Amino acid sequence: MPETGLSSAPRFSIVVPVYNVQGYLRACLNSLLEQDFADFEVIAVDDRSPDRSGEILAEYAARDPRVITVRHEENRGIGAARNTGVARASGDYLLFLDSDDTLTPGALRAMADRLADSDDPDLLLFDHVRSYWWHAVKPSAARELLAEAGAEVFRPAERTEFFQMFAVVWNRAFRRRFFVDNGFRYTDGLYEDALMVYTTMLTAERAVCLDHACVDYRQRRHGNSMKTPGRKHFTIFEQYQRLFEFLDGRPDLTPLRPLFFERMISHFLFTGARESRVLVQDRPEFFRRAAAMYRRHKPAGFTPPAEVDALQFQALERGSYRVFQAVNLMSRTRKNGQQRLRKAQRAMSKRATSGFYRMQLKRPLDPHLAVFSAYWNRTPSCNPLAVYEKAKELAPHLKGVWVVREDLVDTVPDGMDHVVLNSQRYWEVMARATYFVNNVNFADTVVKRPGQIHLQTHHGTPLKRMGIDQQQYPAAVKGMSMRKLLERADRWDLSVSANQHTSEQWERVYPCGFESIDAGYPRNDVFFRAGAQDVLDIRARLGIAPGRTAVLYAPTVRDYQVGYVPQLDLEKITRELGPDFVLLVRTHYFYGQDPHLQDLQERGALIDVSRHPSVEELCLAADALITDYSSIMFDYANLDRPIITYADDWETYVRSRGVTFDLLSGKPGDTPGAIATSEDELIEAFRSGRWDDERARELRAAFRARFCMWDDGHAAERVVNRAFLGIQDPAPAPLPLAERTVAPSPREAARTVAGVVLAHAGDASPDQPDVELTS
Repeated sequence: MPETGLSSAPRFSIVVPVYNVQGYLRACLNSLLEQDFADFEVIAVDDRSPDRSGEILAEYAARDPRVITVRHEENRGIGAARNTGVARASGDYLLFLDSDDTLTPGALRAMADRLADSDDPDLLLFDHVRSYWWHAVKPSAARELLAEAGAEVFRPAERTEFFQMFAVVWNRAFRRRFFVDNGFRYTDGLYEDALMVYTTMLTAERAVCLDHACVDYRQRRHGNSMKTPGRKHFTIFEQYQRLFEFLDGRPDLTPLRPLFFERMISHFLFTGARESRVLVQDRPEFFRRAAAMYRRHKPAGFTPPAEVDALQFQALERGSYRVFQAVNLMSRTRKNGQQRLRKAQRAMSKRATSGFYRMQLKRPLDPHLAVFSAYWNRTPSCNPLAVYEKAKELAPHLKGVWVVREDLVDTVPDGMDHVVLNSQRYWEVMARATYFVNNVNFADTVVKRPGQIHLQTHHGTPLKRMGIDQQQYPAAVKGMSMRKLLERADRWDLSVSANQHTSEQWERVYPCGFESIDAGYPRNDVFFRAGAQDVLDIRARLGIAPGRTAVLYAPTVRDYQVGYVPQLDLEKITRELGPDFVLLVRTHYFYGQDPHLQDLQERGALIDVSRHPSVEELCLAADALITDYSSIMFDYANLDRPIITYADDWETYVRSRGVTFDLLSGKPGDTPGAIATSEDELIEAFRSGRWDDERARELRAAFRARFCMWDDGHAAERVVNRAFLGIQDPAPAPLPLAERTVAPSPREAARTVAGVVLAHAGDASPDQPDVELTS
C-alpha cells in the first residue's frame, strides 16, 4: 500500500486554481489521485467558475480526504486563487498545477526521491512535455539542461542558464517555508508566472534539477487566456516593472540586470507580434509602452546579444513605430494575417460555387428565419424536431424550414415547410436564415455569416470516443479530417447537453468557442408528457399484442465492421424467450433494410422497427431495452425500465472505438442493469429474472442519477428560451429526479386504462353513451 501521510503534514501541497475547465478537470485530478506516491494534499480553489467545475470538485472531495476545496465568492483571477491555495497549504513543498494539465505517472515519487536525496532544497526544477489537441507530444527545450545538472545542488543566481527555462511556476516545486517566509505572493493579471519564477530563483540559496517529465502541459486549441487578444496583455509591463523594482532592492544582483533586461524586451517583442495577444489597433500603444520600459531600465553599456534580432532592439530604443515597422516585426504579423484572410476568402469562394448563393449572401439576414435539419437531412426527428415544435409555441414569430434529401421528401409531415437539399430555395434560406439547428453538422459548403446563430443539439450521450479523441482510433476516423471537423464545430454558438458527463466531453473533444446549454435532450420531453393511453396506442400501431412483454433490441454501429452484421441469433432469442415476449428490432440508421429481418418479421418471429420514424415512440412502447453501446440507453433510462447490456465484443469495441467509461464495471453509475456477454447469458438473464431484479433496479437508479440529471420534460423549453428568446439563464430549473412524473410502463398503462374503463362503466346509466378515453 502507498503511504498516505494523513497523520502529519503532507510532503506536497498541490495548488490547483479552477476556472472554466469542466472538460479537463477530472483528468487533472485523476492524474494526482492515481499517483503511486500518496503523501500529498490537493488544494483546489474554485475561482467562482461559471461552469460545473465546482460540482466536480465537490464530488472528488467527498470521496478522497486529500482533496480540499475552497471557493471564491467572486472571480479574482489565477494569481489570487494560487495565493488562497498557499494560505491553506500545510505541506513541505508547494506545487502549482493548472487545472487543464496533468501530472505524469510516477511524477510525485520522482520528485520526493530527488528532494530527499538533496536534503530539502528551496527549489526543485523538473521537466515537462507538451501535448497538442491532435495528440502529438513534444519534449521541452530544457530536457538536456536538466539532465546535465545531474544531482548537483546550486544557487540559481549563479547559474544563469536556468533562467532560460520556460518561465512558469508549474515546472518547479517550492519549499513552503522558503516561499512563505520570503513573503512571495502572486500578483494580479497575466504574466504573473514570469515574475514569480524570476524572484524566487534570485532568492533561493539551494536548487536541484530532475530530468523526469513530471507535467503534461496541454496545448488547448481554444480557451487559453494567453491566446485571447485584448488589453489584459498590457499587464506584462506592470509585471516586469515589479521585477526591476525587486532588482533595485538587491544591489548584489546588479550584474544580472542585462540578462533580465534582454529577457524582458524579448518577451515584449514576442507578445506584441502575436495577433492572439495584442490587437492591431492596440499595437502602437503597446510599442510606446515597451519603448518607455526600454529607456527606463536599459543597463549601462547594454548590447543586444547575438541570438536576438539587434535591429528590433534598436528600433524599440529609438521609439519610432515607423522604424519598428520597417524592420518587419509588426508588418510580418500583418502580412501573415492578410495571407490567412486571402486563403479564407479563396476557400469561401470555392465553397460557394453557386452564383445564386453568392448573390443571396449579400442580402440581409431574415431575423425570423430558422433552418432545421436532422441526421444528414433525413426525415425531421430527434432533438431538432422537439425544438421546432416547442418554438412554434414559445417563439411563434419564427418561421422554421427543414432541409431534407430529395428521396425523403415524402416522409415530411403535412404542413411542415421544407426545402430540398441543394435546390435554389435551399441556397436562399441557407444564406439568409438567422438560426440554424442540427443534430449533426451542416455541410462544409455552408458559409456562416456574422449574426447567424448555430445551435448544435447532438443526438446522444457519448459512451464512445468522439471529436478529437477519435484520432487515436483509426477504425473510427476512417480518413476523417480533424481540421475540417473542427472548422465545422467552430460554427457552433450553442451546444445542447443532456448531462454533466456530456458537457465535460463536448468541451474537451470539440475545443471550440461554443456555449453549453445544460438543459437535457428535448427529444426526451415526450417521456414525461405521454400518458397511459398514448403508450397503449403506440403499441397497438406497432402490432404488439396486449399482455406481451415487448423488448426493444437496438444495437449500435460497429466501426470495425462493414455493413450490418447481427450480433445476436435473433431467431434463437425469440424462440427461447417464448410466446410471452416479442422482440422489436431496430438496426442503426447507417444500415439499409436487412432481408433476414424482413423474413423473420413475415414469419411472426419479431417486429422490425428499423424504419420507424420515432425512436422515442419505440422506447415508450417497450417494456425493456437490450442494447450494447448505443446512446439509446441514456435516453431510455429516463423511463426507469429495465436495460440489459449485451456486450459480446466489448474488448474489440474498446480497442477500435474507445470509451469514456467502463460500461461493464458493474459499479453504480457505470452499468445500467443486467449484463450478458453471450447469447446463453442473455437468455439466462430473462429466465432467471435477473433482467429486472433488485440488483438491476439499484444499478438503474444510480445510472439515472448520473445521466438523466436534467431531463424532466422541459428541455425543449429551456433550449428555445436560450437560443431563440435570448434568455441567458433559461427557466425552468430541472426538477429533482424524485419529483418527475414519467410515462407509465406498458403494464401500468394497461392497468390504468382498465381502471378508468371500469370506473366509467360503474358510473354510466343505461342511457349514457360510452365515455371516450383520453390520456
